[in-house]
Amino acid sequence: MDIAGMVEITSYDELREVVPQPLQHASDKTRKELHELDRQWLAESPFCLIATSAADGSCDVSPKGDPAGFTKVLDDTTIAIPERAGNRRIDGFTNIISNPHVGLIYLLPGRGETLRINGRARIVRDAPFFDDMVVKGSWPQLALLVEIEEIFHHCSKAFLRSKVWKPETWNPDAVPSRAKIAKALDRQGDDLAELENYYGPSYEENIYKTKY
Repeated sequence: MDIAGMVEITSYDELREVVPQPLQHASDKTRKELHELDRQWLAESPFCLIATSAADGSCDVSPKGDPAGFTKVLDDTTIAIPERAGNRRIDGFTNIISNPHVGLIYLLPGRGETLRINGRARIVRDAPFFDDMVVKGSWPQLALLVEIEEIFHHCSKAFLRSKVWKPETWNPDAVPSRAKIAKALDRQGDDLAELENYYGPSYEENIYKTKY
């Protein structure tokens, strides 16, 4: 990488020379409890991103999705997120064991704004609210219990710039299929035709049938 001429920022004061202090309403918009509007957003959101960091500083961001309303609101400061069977890496959960701080971004398809939640998380293997997280007969493997420390709504500039919700900009075939990527990067020994079949229609049909 050619870094000739690069000017690096190494202090908060240097950073503020480029980015002025936020407007008052932006500074004051963070809250510690769910508002009814936050509850409505969570009830309609089918997808979130969970950022975690281990004690040594290594980071992870994990996507979570289920039918809209998959996040269970337990009270004004506590939510629970079901964990379904996946690739068994549990990178985020491993981080939480050593560092419980998490950051969440909730998306609403078609909307540019996001709901952001920061807090402390605990990993739960069973609880009465698991009954409310069953989808197509599938119980969650675990749940992430998040005690809210900060919550606020974020503006839509990133989504407007990227046009991510504009179907006319979509080009899903611009890169190779998931099967071809797997064959090239992490499943070189597998047959491509078998991978194409694995990641085909049955992949979606079976997502609630698999277990850890």
